[in-house]
Amino acid sequence: MTVFEGTFTPIDALRFAIVIGRFNDLVTGKLLEGCQDCLKRHGIDPDPHGTQVDYAWVPGSFEIPLVARQLALTHRYDAIICLGAVIRGSTPHFDYVSAEVSKGIAAASFQTGVPVVFGVLTTDTMQQALERAGIKSNHGWDYAMNAIEMASLMRQIRPLNADGHSGNNLSASGNQSLPSSLRSAAPETAEAD
Repeated sequence: MTVFEGTFTPIDALRFAIVIGRFNDLVTGKLLEGCQDCLKRHGIDPDPHGTQVDYAWVPGSFEIPLVARQLALTHRYDAIICLGAVIRGSTPHFDYVSAEVSKGIAAASFQTGVPVVFGVLTTDTMQQALERAGIKSNHGWDYAMNAIEMASLMRQIRPLNADGHSGNNLSASGNQSLPSSLRSAAPETAEAD
């Protein structure tokens, strides 16, 4: 059997999009900094004027899934990173927003075959969000790592032919098989805390 596993090299040809919610921008700005730092330290140019990372700013977390899906449908990106922060208040608004954002991001990935990383913090307090955005650790770094790994993994899986074999990435034994859901006809080209 073959083992598929994402790697962190070579990654110079990978392209990413980052969708960032402006609401709670004190938190999302820090997540973005952590994400960019990780990409840069792994050889990816995070410059908005460069060729490897595109940025899309949306009003809040609720709007992230729509834009992530539209970007994924272009098939220009190896992975999309979604950054947002939903902080519990005194109304049920938190529950509705966080549930729909998580479902929407998952759906964008399933529907397009492009890895869409769930980088939306869902916390009870602003303090908890800030701790996850840099005071204790920056989960933006983790989200970028997830995107790199998933982009690499999908590049290994996509070349598989319908019979479960590839031309050069798998062993010659021919014993590999994947579920039909992984062998979709998706054109070329997820996790909080």
